[in-house]
Amino acid sequence: MTSLVLAALVFAVLHLGLAGTRLRDRAVAIYGEKAYRGAFSLASVVVLLWLIVAYGRAPYLPTWGMLAPWAPVMVVLMLPAMLLASIGLVTPSPTALGQERRLAQPPRGILRVTRHPFLTGVALWALLHLVGNGDLASLVFFGCFALVAVFGTMSIDAKRRRLMGEAAWIPFATRTSIIPFAAIVARRNQFSLVEIGVWRTLGGLLAYGLALGAHAPLFGVSPVSW
Repeated sequence: MTSLVLAALVFAVLHLGLAGTRLRDRAVAIYGEKAYRGAFSLASVVVLLWLIVAYGRAPYLPTWGMLAPWAPVMVVLMLPAMLLASIGLVTPSPTALGQERRLAQPPRGILRVTRHPFLTGVALWALLHLVGNGDLASLVFFGCFALVAVFGTMSIDAKRRRLMGEAAWIPFATRTSIIPFAAIVARRNQFSLVEIGVWRTLGGLLAYGLALGAHAPLFGVSPVSW
């Protein structure tokens, strides 16, 4: 359990205490953008693997225990989580690494729903599993992902605002929202399924189906037979 806690802390510090902060700006100024990205990517992969391995080896120490009534809730809500994460990965966005120039373009597709679709999907995935598993290791593991995803959206916003300037950032931020559909409900934007595209939607549905089918063989627990 100690290794898991340490891995979670390092993961959180790496993504919240470095990426998106002025410390990151200083590192880029000293070492250059390419060197920083390479080092950060390598460190992220190493720490992520450490976190996964530590979670797999951690003992099951129940908190509230596995919640059988939560299983159908997870199955239903994992669909929007997978759609947000998978569609967000393949949608060009000014909040993505190296795509800041897209701030001048109006938000399209899934960005109308939330300007951080991938992180929003990860946060939902993490919270669903944190509640459903009901053990200490899951509280640390999935709690870490949830915190990094939620606060990561704010960190990215602050970095874009700082590096691109108020004039470039505010028009995009005004037309979008972190919370899904908030900008649409506020009538600052309109939903467009056509812009999201058929192939992105089908890809998200396929990812959801594969996750359901592979869950039992990979993790030993079927999401539909608790």
